[in-house]
Amino acid sequence: MNFRTWATALGIFCGFLAGGVHAQNAQPVDYIVAVVNSDPITNGEVRTATQRLLRELTQQRAAVPPMDELRRRVLERLINERAQLQVAAENGVRVDESAVDQAEQAVARQNQIDVAELRRRVAKDGIDAKQFRSQLRDQITLARLHEREVEARLRISEGDIDAAIAEQQVSNTDPQAQEINLANLLVAVPERASAEQVAELQQKAEKILARLRAGEDFAALVQELSSADRANGGQLGLRRADRYPPSFVTATQGLAVGGISDIVRSGAGFHILKVVEKRVPSSLGRTVVQSHARHILLRLSPQLTQAAAIAQLSDFRKRIESGSATFQALAREHSQDGSAAQGGDLGWVAPGAFVPEFEEPMNRLADGQISQPVVSRFGVHLIQLIERRRVEMSEREVRESIRAKLRESRYEGAFANWAQDVRGKAFVEYREPPQ
Repeated sequence: MNFRTWATALGIFCGFLAGGVHAQNAQPVDYIVAVVNSDPITNGEVRTATQRLLRELTQQRAAVPPMDELRRRVLERLINERAQLQVAAENGVRVDESAVDQAEQAVARQNQIDVAELRRRVAKDGIDAKQFRSQLRDQITLARLHEREVEARLRISEGDIDAAIAEQQVSNTDPQAQEINLANLLVAVPERASAEQVAELQQKAEKILARLRAGEDFAALVQELSSADRANGGQLGLRRADRYPPSFVTATQGLAVGGISDIVRSGAGFHILKVVEKRVPSSLGRTVVQSHARHILLRLSPQLTQAAAIAQLSDFRKRIESGSATFQALAREHSQDGSAAQGGDLGWVAPGAFVPEFEEPMNRLADGQISQPVVSRFGVHLIQLIERRRVEMSEREVRESIRAKLRESRYEGAFANWAQDVRGKAFVEYREPPQ
């Protein structure tokens, strides 16, 4: 299973506990609401999935649509999934028991419990282990089908890569492609102001500009005098130059960071602008940030539970930080992987070299910092980031990096087209509820 498949499937797995797991056929009275080819979807399935989605939206504090609309969306999703599972069966996509075991263990690890506790929790929601594993199997099947069918549509040619490089080179020399963050101090002019009022307000703006050039703080004067948004010192945010009014860009394009513009007249009034930040787009994929880390891995077993492994690694962390032991010595003695002999040293690696549940906490570390115990599909880790560096990639590496980025950027569109094709070929019959 590649990274996309694993990440997609794991995200769905963890949703079972985040939103609650419920038996699809827990209701005593049920009826069919749709048939996909010859496969029925019941009202109970729609009700259960709707309740789960409603809980997730509530937990995320997201806008909740009317219940009829929510049920309609859920039914359409179930129809699409059912049609895709049928395609998977027709094309021989199979998921063995070991893959389901791995998925079940992944759900447990993400929720920081063991598999036995996971099964107890889902049982409380009315679904047995067999049903739960069946649902996991369906999600892995869909992920593998998507990988095979959708990835095959993403053909990135050498010409596509050449075009991406050329486009980036053009954007690097285009002033409108630069990103800038401007702070704005506005002396507003009323819509029907007389010539005398306009002159008076212009004079006010000139006095403010003189104070700024005498060294007064821009943010302080924004708070005191600006008629525009005063939040964050009047900053408008980092954005491409072509998303600012042309007059703002013209007035500031020759200024360095920290520079103050002349007065700019607009329909709103008189503006004084400060250049907070400028950023020129970097060459596409020319460099990469590598990480040099070490770790201690404890693998879980009937003799070593997850809680015990976390406690042991927490103790190691205290000993290292107190100076009573070194990371390398503890790794050589206790780590249960091939890096133990090197004191847990993992060498220099590029992004994507590690599984995401390891790489993401590693990326949050500063040089020399040691993580809290980190749970991954391999066990429990203690991670120390030694240092980071930015390195130039070879021409071949650059092109492969661009290819990967282009595939990523095109995936959603390819998936939507493929899913639409699958749905269009399926026979779907909607059923009315019994009277």
